[in-house]
Amino acid sequence: MHDRDALYIDGEWTSPSGRGVIAVENPATEETLGTVPEGTADDVDRAVRAARAALPAWSATSCTERSEYLGRLHDALASREDEIARTIASEVGTPMRIATRIQARLPRTVVAGYAELIAGGVPEERVGNSLVVREPAGVVGAITPWNYPLHQITCKLAPALAAGCTIVIKPSEVAPLVAHVLMDAVHEAGLPAGVVNLVPGYGPVAGEALAVHPEVDMVSFTGSVRAGSRVAELAAGTIKKVALELGGKSANVILDDADVKTAVKVGVANAFLNGGQTCTAWTRMLVHQDLYEQALELAKGFAEGFAPGDPLDPSTRLGPMVSRAQLERVRGFIDTGVSEGARVVTGGSGPPDGFDRGHYVAATVLADVDQDATVAQEEIFGPVLSVIPFRDEDEALQIANNSRYGLAGGVWAAEKDRALAFARQVKTGSIDVNGGAYNPMAPFGGYKQSGLGREMGRFGLDEFLETKSIQL
Repeated sequence: MHDRDALYIDGEWTSPSGRGVIAVENPATEETLGTVPEGTADDVDRAVRAARAALPAWSATSCTERSEYLGRLHDALASREDEIARTIASEVGTPMRIATRIQARLPRTVVAGYAELIAGGVPEERVGNSLVVREPAGVVGAITPWNYPLHQITCKLAPALAAGCTIVIKPSEVAPLVAHVLMDAVHEAGLPAGVVNLVPGYGPVAGEALAVHPEVDMVSFTGSVRAGSRVAELAAGTIKKVALELGGKSANVILDDADVKTAVKVGVANAFLNGGQTCTAWTRMLVHQDLYEQALELAKGFAEGFAPGDPLDPSTRLGPMVSRAQLERVRGFIDTGVSEGARVVTGGSGPPDGFDRGHYVAATVLADVDQDATVAQEEIFGPVLSVIPFRDEDEALQIANNSRYGLAGGVWAAEKDRALAFARQVKTGSIDVNGGAYNPMAPFGGYKQSGLGREMGRFGLDEFLETKSIQL
């Protein structure tokens, strides 16, 4: 058991005001993995007041000092790599090969990136007779999801600290254990009391208390469109600054002259990363009609390589869904897809062979999906890939942009310039050309209902800064 009985407020582990606890389930075994306190509005108030009290001194620290603190936090996280990976593999179901490489290491990369970025200071600018300066936004409330439970915190924590803000973190109640490991690292790094605070709890209680609190200057939220809309609505009451990183229904477009084998292989792996529980997942594969049957056969073969298994087994590529509710949601989408005319190429909504416990669903490929079908429009958040044919580039672009989301995507063509020209026309916050590598310093965020604002790198830092003009 991984029981945690305290909140992290004002630089120390402290007892919660209530007696409620949140049980954390291991989705592979359906057994209780551990518990954390159920934070209350009073706990949130204590944490916010600690952050407010710490703000003047922290915002007055030099950029060099902040960089040094972030460097120490990086080192404290590095020393906990195995603990972090195993915790996330156990509470989310992420296979260890991904939990180590992405869930544990990517957050360190983010922290190190901001340590380096802020070491150079925050640039000032002259515009005519005005000096334009950037100042910390203030106290930040961070509300984070369960699918990448450490990375999504560090995407807010690291730039907030670099900017000179203090922060209160409300992690997802589904996977809160790794946030406590993070606070162990924060404490070891010696960050001043009140600069970083943690209050686990449920969204309608702790999350909403954070969003409406008059002493919170900014809310940074990652999660569903429904919950993000609610956060923005609550924050509007006090005109808070709001950053939202929401859902996606990203298109992977394979043009007629593409290397179809590579495009499908990379596309399937992208769609099924972390069990498909990834906001950027390329869950719509758009294929030129001349390549369509070949792509389906390839997708079937690659998908069947994602056999479900124990997340703690290093050979496993597909773990369970995070919860029973998520499992039922994914199964429901597959059944809906079939009822609306899709054809199951592999997988399906039934339990995978050999699994009588755990929230497992087979890697599923659906063919002949209409671009307006439910499975082509809604974020499923599971290992379900919809394959859609197109006749020409114009239709491919129309289908790619036929979404209320606009977060990520990919495009493949023999000539990079052709793929780049197509990528420029897709209404999405990021898009890869011929499998372009992920860049953790590039801006991350979305168009349309995928959110407001950007994370990562200099653009992520900007979210936590206010702009002031001083006329000389």
